[in-house]
Amino acid sequence: MNSVFIVDDHPVIRLAVRMLLEHEGYKVVGETDNGVDAMQMVRECMPDLVILDISIPKLDGLEVLSRFNAMSNPPKTLVLTAQCPTLFGIRCMQSGASGYVCKQEDISELVSSIKAVFSGYNYFPSEALNPIHGDETRCIELELFKSVNDRELMVLQLFAQGRTNKEIAKGMFLSNKTVSTYKKRLMQKLKAKSLVELIEMAKRNALV
Repeated sequence: MNSVFIVDDHPVIRLAVRMLLEHEGYKVVGETDNGVDAMQMVRECMPDLVILDISIPKLDGLEVLSRFNAMSNPPKTLVLTAQCPTLFGIRCMQSGASGYVCKQEDISELVSSIKAVFSGYNYFPSEALNPIHGDETRCIELELFKSVNDRELMVLQLFAQGRTNKEIAKGMFLSNKTVSTYKKRLMQKLKAKSLVELIEMAKRNALV
């Protein structure tokens, strides 16, 4: 029986995924709501598959993915998230994820993706692999986003959700000064003149 570990900061989502997995005959060996505990618990129970949300506290999902990938015997990882695949899909693939499923999809999509990953296939939506055509502004912005690293992207998302420097620092285990540095870098890289402009760009690119 294939074993699965669930990482998501929403208890209702974890319960729904657990019930679905158990109904499909998989063994859920653990779950947690944050990246720090996920690293420790996954090392202890060594599941065959980790179902991982990106927007989790303490250590974000992209960082968790990279650290899993650096393990001597990394588990397969399937990202289950509400995040836009256009910006996050390719980053997850580059960080070692085997698949990417949006929470907005039908629950059957998750079952299909798990079966595909356990069969040795990658499972990513087309938006993660194909650039947007036709919308010149979006194309230019997506090109700018390529210079933004994973941690900066997660900080931008939190700003777009209305979090303050202090809240972001606490949630990501950073200092206020570091968050301010990230903000400056984001404004430079994305050519934004203010935090308002930065947040508008984040919203246009479905970061909220």
